[in-house]
Amino acid sequence: MSPITHRFGWYLAVLQLFFTLCWTVYAIYLPKLAASAGIPPGAIILLLMLDQAIFTVCDFATGVAADKVTRVLGRLGVWVAALTVLSCVAFLALPFVASAGAPVLIAVTVVWTVTSSALRAPPLMLLGKYAAKPAIPYLSSLALLGYGLAGAVGPYLAVTLREVDPRFPFALASLVLVVTALGMISAERKLAAQPPPATEPTAAPAQAFGTLTKPAIVFALGMIVLALGYQIHFALESAPLYLRFAKPEQLSWLMPVFWVGFNVAMFPASLITKRFGGYAVMGAAALIGALAIVAAHVAQNLEFLVAAQLVSGAAWGAILMSAFTVAFTVGANGGEGRMSGLLFSTLALATLARMAAVASGIGGDATFRAALQWLPALCWAFAGAALLYLAVAGLKRMAARGAT
Repeated sequence: MSPITHRFGWYLAVLQLFFTLCWTVYAIYLPKLAASAGIPPGAIILLLMLDQAIFTVCDFATGVAADKVTRVLGRLGVWVAALTVLSCVAFLALPFVASAGAPVLIAVTVVWTVTSSALRAPPLMLLGKYAAKPAIPYLSSLALLGYGLAGAVGPYLAVTLREVDPRFPFALASLVLVVTALGMISAERKLAAQPPPATEPTAAPAQAFGTLTKPAIVFALGMIVLALGYQIHFALESAPLYLRFAKPEQLSWLMPVFWVGFNVAMFPASLITKRFGGYAVMGAAALIGALAIVAAHVAQNLEFLVAAQLVSGAAWGAILMSAFTVAFTVGANGGEGRMSGLLFSTLALATLARMAAVASGIGGDATFRAALQWLPALCWAFAGAALLYLAVAGLKRMAARGAT
């Protein structure tokens, strides 16, 4: 792995860290902003659903656009930097325009959400385009480290920023993100100036805009199921599980346990992915994670629950890291942006589905709640078994070709 590529992996970690922290700050202050704009508390979930619906569409669209833009050397960095500046201007404006009323706040939020998609799929697609194939699992771990760290500090920020004037964290987050994103211009040129990877991908050329191959569709369906399991387990079930043994004020210390496992597991899992492939690691990690979720629900004390949450977070880290490896393999030779965009779209769609379930009020039904606690384990077990089947089938096909 070249030093330039390694540094770019760390750069992506920083970029994803500050981008995710911007989203965290937005979610923390949204109730206050909505109140200033005259939006009732019950409608806040609808605003968050709108954000995820936009991400679902725009992540794939920006990924496809990134494939086209990178045909001109150095153009993607300029494009991403320009959209990031616009995104951060809109983000910075949110605390200032809230008092102007709901239509203005919603319009500025839409501008921020649409333009911020440029910081999701396009930067990561450069890994698949310019990095050597064996290095992609490790580099994906680096890139996702920022996402995992942001998830870990989120509960602390919610407590720390509770009484802080929103204009300060919004301004600070915007400034840091703009400065970081400007580095994309230089980073892309340095990556493109490297000699091409010694081991070229063997996948077929990418399809035209909007066209998805059968492997891409199978991958997307698997990711939706896995991401839905993650959303239900972490966002809906984790806090109630902890509250069986802990007090509410302890949640800010307990919720990050999941992300500790996430961050720690990605790097050793990247070595396994390099050896056995992304589908195999995704499948095995999903099955392990399903067992950890079941263990969390049957835990009889806080210590056992913490251990189970640590393992489930580790499983999600291995799943997501290896998912990028699979995405870049499926989209090799020109479709890396399309596939990384598709991956982010599946994550946003699963988040939207979880929010829709909350907004519908179905969670108040006792029968639904009883079934819901086992749904994440079922999602991960089903998807894990299917992915392992695909991994084994792929190995058999490779063996058959080698024999002939």
